[in-house]
Amino acid sequence: LTEPDAGTDLQGIRTTAKRDGDYYILNGSKTWITNARFADPLPVLVKTDNTTTPAHKGMSVILVEAGTSGFEVSRDIGKLGYKGPESCEVVLNNVRVPAANLLGGVEGRGMQQVLSGLETGRLNIAARSVGIAQAAYEAALNYSKERKAFGQPISEFQAIQLKIAEIATNLQAARLMTYWAASKADAGARVDMESGMAKYFASEVAIMASLEAMRVHGGYGYSTEYVVERLYRDAPLMSIGEGTNDIMKIVIAQSLVQGKTSIGS
Repeated sequence: LTEPDAGTDLQGIRTTAKRDGDYYILNGSKTWITNARFADPLPVLVKTDNTTTPAHKGMSVILVEAGTSGFEVSRDIGKLGYKGPESCEVVLNNVRVPAANLLGGVEGRGMQQVLSGLETGRLNIAARSVGIAQAAYEAALNYSKERKAFGQPISEFQAIQLKIAEIATNLQAARLMTYWAASKADAGARVDMESGMAKYFASEVAIMASLEAMRVHGGYGYSTEYVVERLYRDAPLMSIGEGTNDIMKIVIAQSLVQGKTSIGS
């Protein structure tokens, strides 16, 4: 989806697909594409019609097979954390793709298709955030029981107990919110608001938990000898991926204001 000049504003993408008989000719570039080196095919959001108003009516998803001439993964982007999966830049230079690779077989449905995918993606981010927070909680709790100061484990100190309690409570709330949103998705419901809430809340919990776990570890929290420094670097991505948390707040508010969803009833 993402391009150098189009992230949150997907309607601003510049990658195009021009029909040429039984083929589309793709030109453009993408960035921050996860696992681009391994995706086969790679779904690419393009503009099949630049003249439509609104712009999303001219957007489509086309599946580009690995090895297609003109399709190149140009480089991996260096990152602060979350270094397991690579994030790539992709260049499309006169890439000739069969028209049969148009997702859904109808032009103009690309935005609808990717937004549907983002619902699931946001649940994925929420679950990953819970995982980071869980790891931070376990690291903080275990270390606090092992580390001794003034003749006793630091877990006996009230200041440390307050941090453990805050991490644990928010972690469990994030877990339950993620289960709630996922259960509604499993039931076949639209979950724009629910997945947005889960992603927003759980990712903020992951950031908080990783930082507080570092504080429990003291100086060792800044050392690569312990896992918490990695969690601290991994967590911020959760507040950015699949839509920033500010966008999540807008999605949540619009759903409520427009009466599509409600809370407490």
